[in-house]
Amino acid sequence: MLNWQHIFTDIPILIVLSTFVIAILFCLNRYFYVNRNLNMLLKFLQNFKKTDLNFRFKEIDEWMSLNPYVSGAWLEFKNTLVFSESVALKGQNNNITYKEVSSTVQNIQTTVDPLYFFDEDSLVNSKFNSKFVGAVPTILTGFGPLFTFLNIAIAFGKVDFASQEKTISSVASLMSSMQVAALVSVFAVGSSLIFIIIEKVVYNIFCKRCLLRCQSLISHLFDNISSEKFLFELLKETKIQNNNLQHLIAGMPEQYKVAMNSSIASNLVPYLENLIFGINQLNKQMKDVAKGGKQDEVDDLF
Repeated sequence: MLNWQHIFTDIPILIVLSTFVIAILFCLNRYFYVNRNLNMLLKFLQNFKKTDLNFRFKEIDEWMSLNPYVSGAWLEFKNTLVFSESVALKGQNNNITYKEVSSTVQNIQTTVDPLYFFDEDSLVNSKFNSKFVGAVPTILTGFGPLFTFLNIAIAFGKVDFASQEKTISSVASLMSSMQVAALVSVFAVGSSLIFIIIEKVVYNIFCKRCLLRCQSLISHLFDNISSEKFLFELLKETKIQNNNLQHLIAGMPEQYKVAMNSSIASNLVPYLENLIFGINQLNKQMKDVAKGGKQDEVDDLF
């Protein structure tokens, strides 16, 4: 009959059980931490829409940059963003119109898939010692044969064949030690299997689901456009702008002529008219003086 009190006070079994409990508590603590931060990120991203992202980009940039949980991935991702830019064009009658640089880039887009930066490693695994979590089942399983053979070695060392009574007593102690040694392997393998099940279930509930929702929102906000396609659009729009510039240069002489005529008509002509009017007034005054009886050489000039 098993002596459970003796079994649970055995040091190797206590080591196995303590390792199992510590590993479970560590996983739960880290997974709850990841879940809490992913939910904060998810709640923040839900406040944005693709259509208003151009106007609110500074808001999302500040929050992401100041949040240590996602700041690293965000800074790398921000370098791949393509912003919708517009060009001011002057049409007929000097009307200013704005035209988009690219007809396909209307919102903030990225040349790299957002999931390349906001992946499972950057948002989940890098936030705790994932290698340790992955090694726990191996450690627990390894405790089994280690303590089993250690107990067997110690038990065989205590066998005493000096007398019949000592032999019977030592053999009985050997059987008891062999039983505990076997139970160590059972506890080790069993705790390893239980840890794997609990870890996978908790990970999927608290980490994986939130991660997928965050990735879906980020992918929805930032459309992916290949860099080759964007460069092709820029080339096409550049040709259109060059064509408009050629028409503008061709019309510059005519526009210069119109501007000169307008400047002369508005500035030089009034000045000449005032000058002629002043001369006429001077001539009139001099004639009035001549009629008063004082004629001199000045009269001969007019």
